[in-house]
Amino acid sequence: MPDAEPVSLSPLDRLLAERACERLIAAFVRELDLGDPAAVADLFTADGIWEWPGGDRGVEAREALRAYFGARPADLLSRRVSTNVLVTLLSPTTASATSYFTTYRVDGHEGGMASPRAPVRVGTHYEDTTPSDGWTAGGRWPPAPSSWPSPGRPSAWHRPTA
Repeated sequence: MPDAEPVSLSPLDRLLAERACERLIAAFVRELDLGDPAAVADLFTADGIWEWPGGDRGVEAREALRAYFGARPADLLSRRVSTNVLVTLLSPTTASATSYFTTYRVDGHEGGMASPRAPVRVGTHYEDTTPSDGWTAGGRWPPAPSSWPSPGRPSAWHRPTA
C-alpha cells in the first residue's frame, strides 16, 4: 500500500469515505456470489480494468467487464469471504485499499446444499480506480497464482470532487 500523506478531512468525512470504499468491496463480492455477476461491471469506472497477476491477461472497459463477468456458467456456485479490508485515504478524492479473501467454488452445481470443500483460492486483492460518480473501482488485481498474499499493485479508489 502506498505511503499516504495526512489527508485533511473531518473525522466524519474520513469515516464516510473509508466506509464507501469498504462497501464497494462488499458489493463486488455480493454481486459475484448472490447477485447478477454482469452487474459487477457497474462497480467499475467506464475504463475500469480487471487484471491477472503479471499483467499478461486482463479485461478493460465496463462493457467488456460486463461481458466477462456475465459469461459465468449458470452452474457455477461460489462464495467468497472478504476480510481485513484496509482503506487508506490518499487525498479527499483518492484512497487505496487491500482486502484478504477466501473463495469456495463448486463447478456443475445442480442446486441444494453443496458439500463442504477446501477453498480454491486464498489471497489478497489490490484496488485501483479513477474518478467517477461516487466511489468506484477503476481496477482490481487478484493475487499471484500461488494463492497466497503477496506484494501487489497499490490500489486507489477515487470519487469526484464536485
